[in-house]
Amino acid sequence: MRKRSISRQVNNVELFPFLSVLVCTIGTLILLIIVSASQILNSQSEVTIIAKNEDGKNQRKNPHYIECREDGIIIHPSQEFVAREDLTNSSSPLSQLILQVSTRKEQEYIIVAVRPDGFPIFNQVRSRLEQADIDIGFEPIDQGWKLKFNNE
Repeated sequence: MRKRSISRQVNNVELFPFLSVLVCTIGTLILLIIVSASQILNSQSEVTIIAKNEDGKNQRKNPHYIECREDGIIIHPSQEFVAREDLTNSSSPLSQLILQVSTRKEQEYIIVAVRPDGFPIFNQVRSRLEQADIDIGFEPIDQGWKLKFNNE
């Protein structure tokens, strides 16, 4: 009996087309990540403060907005600036706002946006608001964020 010879063929598999598709897919995903990350970073440069309670419902009181910075406060939306030295002055716009809100405590309150360098000023403002028995809310915000306010 004769022995059969089995021929073995070596199959060469070319992986270049697969690898090129894989590289293109990874490149596309990296591009999408870069674009979405840049949009997220750009959208964080502006923040909107909305007056809502913990349940996400609108407050029944009308808010007034104050921004605390290192050099003083800004009363929004009128953009009135009160310097650090004038915070306790009885004729300052802050004192006028406190007087206005204290006469309408059941309908109005104050929301304070606090910049990182504005916490010492916030402590002064908060003590004045607590002395006047005014409801307050506060929101820490980043130094570079632009503020928008919405009462919805």
